[in-house]
Amino acid sequence: MNYKQLDPQKKEILIIDDTADNLRVLFSLLTKHGYNVRKAFNWQMALTACETVLPDLILLDIMMPEVDGYKVCQRLKASDLTADIPVIFISALDDVFDKIKAFGAGGVDYITKPFEFEEVLVRVKNQLALKTARLEILKLNSELEQRVKERTGELEKALQKLQGEVTFRQQLQNKLLNIALHDSLTGLPNRVLFIERLEKAFNRAQLQTDFQFAVLFLDCDRFKLVNDSLGHLVGDELLIAIANRLEESLLPVDTLARLGGDEFGIILENLTDITEGIKVAERILQQFSLAFNLSRYEVFINASIGISWGNSDCDKPEYLLRDADTAMYRAKALGKARYHVFNPEMHHEATQLLELENDLRRAVERQEFIVYYQPIISLVTGKISGLEALVRWQHPNHGLISPTEFIPVAEETGLIHAINIWVLRSACEQLTIWQNHNSTLKSLTISVNLSVRLFSHPKLLAQIDQIIQETKINPACLEIEITESVIMENSQALKKILEQLRERKIKLVMDDFGTGYSSLSYLYSFPFNVLKIDQSFVKRMHENEESMGLVPAVLGIAKSMGMSAIAEGVETTFQLAQLKNLNCNFAQGYLFSRPLQPELVLDFITNSPQW
Repeated sequence: MNYKQLDPQKKEILIIDDTADNLRVLFSLLTKHGYNVRKAFNWQMALTACETVLPDLILLDIMMPEVDGYKVCQRLKASDLTADIPVIFISALDDVFDKIKAFGAGGVDYITKPFEFEEVLVRVKNQLALKTARLEILKLNSELEQRVKERTGELEKALQKLQGEVTFRQQLQNKLLNIALHDSLTGLPNRVLFIERLEKAFNRAQLQTDFQFAVLFLDCDRFKLVNDSLGHLVGDELLIAIANRLEESLLPVDTLARLGGDEFGIILENLTDITEGIKVAERILQQFSLAFNLSRYEVFINASIGISWGNSDCDKPEYLLRDADTAMYRAKALGKARYHVFNPEMHHEATQLLELENDLRRAVERQEFIVYYQPIISLVTGKISGLEALVRWQHPNHGLISPTEFIPVAEETGLIHAINIWVLRSACEQLTIWQNHNSTLKSLTISVNLSVRLFSHPKLLAQIDQIIQETKINPACLEIEITESVIMENSQALKKILEQLRERKIKLVMDDFGTGYSSLSYLYSFPFNVLKIDQSFVKRMHENEESMGLVPAVLGIAKSMGMSAIAEGVETTFQLAQLKNLNCNFAQGYLFSRPLQPELVLDFITNSPQW
């Protein structure tokens, strides 16, 4: 539907305010400066005014009867007709949380009464200019998308033609390249030929004590991003360019091979000591700092390099390549775009990690995990209000293993789903036992941590429903903790899952709030009930207000958004007193109790003091 303005040369402004004096002053001011101005005393008049002539900007008071300014703004933003109209709040409320609430409702600006005429005019002019700019950007984007679509069609035709040419050439060369033991893309020796030359160098070093060599294993950092964003053809072109640049960094006597994907192996012969191998690695990294100028793109890419020394005590030559590979992964772990020299301890660590992974798989099958429970204390009543379930691994040989040691491995291997679901079921079963044992514990809550990876599992909600049904737990007593990194995905699918959990009366807790990269705008979009203040913030609390850190700010955010707050890691009575003074809702930490075995929880609840 098209809406005609009263005067096409003038911008339409709608003022919503139940105070006649405010309307009169603003109407006079804005009309005098060339705007078409209309007035509305309430929501109904405002809606009628918008349906008659769509305004370019709305000035909105907060304190109005029946429907206040926050709700009016929310309704405007919920309607397709008025969602894109900028809203400037004008109010006598000047508290920072009133302003946060205004922006959360959808406002673009906030003017405090009493206002200066010049300020109102400047802000109105700026917002109208911003709206005009946004409309122009939308128009330009539409035109750009059309041009991109046309260009994409041309590019697809060109790529199809190029693919045909590459395929034709590869078919002609395959037999020759396979016989010659060279990589069909780069023309470099392949893995088979590399191992053959490595064996020769190894055997020579065994016979000639003065012959020394080194093995370098190079892997490109984030090469998959090039393939995913620019396509595999560009990725292949980049691999060829990398091969050429590596060859330029080496001597003719050295061996350069493409081992597979974006991995390259290098054998450096006739070295004096390991420092010569390090100098080659540094030279390669320097070359990688320069852009790769491809036929259609300029690409920047780094590499990580592992180095193993050829005169080590290895029994087989392929172990040298394995050790260089291990050192390369250590270089990636240390930040990428660097080299690292292998030492035997690294192999021991890799072996231990593999052993841990294998043991962890067996632990899932044998259910070697146990759940400890740390009390959560209400700072209002001074009594225990809930418990956080904390998983531990009872290893048959190594004893109790902390989750910090095995959870990262579980997430990387995909075992985290089975572990999390088992912990959730165990905690719900245990809470049911406690509540049936003592009727006064019916309001006791249980809090369970779920990995971010679980939220991509298609059967997560069904499994939670099944656990609730089988354990007969009251969903209102169940709290699910998620680290704040989960909301950075900001996906509609994730938001829908969290909303469905809320519909089941399950409470959602954001764990470690403030330690990641979340923002208030993300926080507004997700239905959390509780914020957990990370223990690192609690530890920074000292005996003066200047060093209270972020704790008051987090508590203020939680309060403004209608959430409760739990302080973690409380260890001293001073911290407890400070948190009470700040009106923090709940706390947990060693001051109250360490995580307890299930059989000790009831005794703790019975005998714990009034905090």
